[in-house]
Amino acid sequence: MQLLALVNEQAGELSLFLDTLGHFFLIDFAIRFLLITFVLIRKSNQPQTALTWVILLMGLPILGFVLYGLFGEERFGYFRKKRHAAAIKRVDMPGVHANSVAENRVILPMIPGQIATLAEQVSGSAPVSGNHIELLGDSKRFVTRLSADISAAEEEVHLLFFIYLDDSSGQMVAQAMIEAAERGVKCRLLVDAVGSKMFLRSELASRMQQGGVEVVGALPVNPIRMLLSRLDLRNHRKIAVIDGQIGYTGSNNLAEAAFALKPDFAPWVDCSIRIDGPATKELQILFLEDWHFETGTLPETPLKRQPRKCENGLPVQIIATGPNFYNEATTQIVQACIHQATHELVLTTPYFVPDETTIKNLCVCARRGVQTTLVVPARNDSWMVAAASRSNYAPLLKAGVDIHEFNGGLLHAKTITIDREIGIVMSANLDRRSFNLNFECGGIIYDSAFAAELRDLQETYIDSSNRIEESEWLKRSVARRVGNTLAGFLSPIL
Repeated sequence: MQLLALVNEQAGELSLFLDTLGHFFLIDFAIRFLLITFVLIRKSNQPQTALTWVILLMGLPILGFVLYGLFGEERFGYFRKKRHAAAIKRVDMPGVHANSVAENRVILPMIPGQIATLAEQVSGSAPVSGNHIELLGDSKRFVTRLSADISAAEEEVHLLFFIYLDDSSGQMVAQAMIEAAERGVKCRLLVDAVGSKMFLRSELASRMQQGGVEVVGALPVNPIRMLLSRLDLRNHRKIAVIDGQIGYTGSNNLAEAAFALKPDFAPWVDCSIRIDGPATKELQILFLEDWHFETGTLPETPLKRQPRKCENGLPVQIIATGPNFYNEATTQIVQACIHQATHELVLTTPYFVPDETTIKNLCVCARRGVQTTLVVPARNDSWMVAAASRSNYAPLLKAGVDIHEFNGGLLHAKTITIDREIGIVMSANLDRRSFNLNFECGGIIYDSAFAAELRDLQETYIDSSNRIEESEWLKRSVARRVGNTLAGFLSPIL
């Protein structure tokens, strides 16, 4: 009898366990079904991304839920959206943009004009004439030039950078700003709260604030914000505006080429432009939008000031994207450049993880006879991104795209030249993060002489690179092929 009672007791416990397990699986299935349905609806225009998330949710039940909650949606946050929309409304007013001045307007030939029209529609800024452009392909020269302009400032200095380091370059710029503030120049520094986390806690930042420089962290993160918005939506822009007349943009952070955060990959090879002319106003507008968004204040005088036009200046168009407005602008502008190239297209980027459409367009570009060249770093600071980049090599090589891996450090320059007629220098990488998540900016210069100069700089990158041969690439080990394929599978959500 005791044995029978024990058996019945154990059978009862087993039955309870099975019932509990069944309820657990039922709840798990219901949650997964609802979440997968939600993903398929939300990502209906991104089938590759949707498929990746569906497989992860099926394969990683609990971890998949957490990952999707943190990174699945491009959540900017309700209150952030309202604040940023208010900032844009106050700054982006009629009569403010550089093309509101009739003499700054420019009419471009057909092909550049089509790119310009698209860029204006998706980014909100028109090309303007009368700009003197200086190409800065050396980090030391960039910092020296910027510091000299700050030292000559009379009204205000506005800087916005993703990364600011407390090194010799950061200290040089900081000292110039402190001295400018002592002269009565209004100095404002906006840095990304994650990219410049160490700087914001540094003695250098404190010294700048004590010296009269306003220092603000953009898009701060904390556990509460994590519940309301994605933590990896970052302000990746690189902007400097001095007296509303001189502007800088490109790939340079405020850091030495040795880049103390990741010295193993140094030197970091960057490219930026210095603008003297009306296009600087568009950089000013972007800075003031971001400043107003973070601080709630809007300096009125810089907004009203229009830069002087330079004699024999070039037509320049500032492009900007971000998660609170048309964030597909970068993708569409890059694809337009690919479509419009007639004999040569050269792209350089540190992170090459674009969407499938961009890959296909590059293949089509090469197949229609355009000399299509892609230059990326041989050693990347992100092994996952490097592997995902290489997962795209095979179709590109088969189509005839020339791929070069740069050996002279980490190639951080984000540049495009089209037919040696149009040059683009920007902060955006050719990856989904820059395409869809980050705040980015850059400049399109519609001039053959500048494009030729930028093309010569790109050639120096190619000279320091190894050309990837299709025959050799196909001989990779099975392990490398599998690793690249797995990374490529995850690329839609990297």
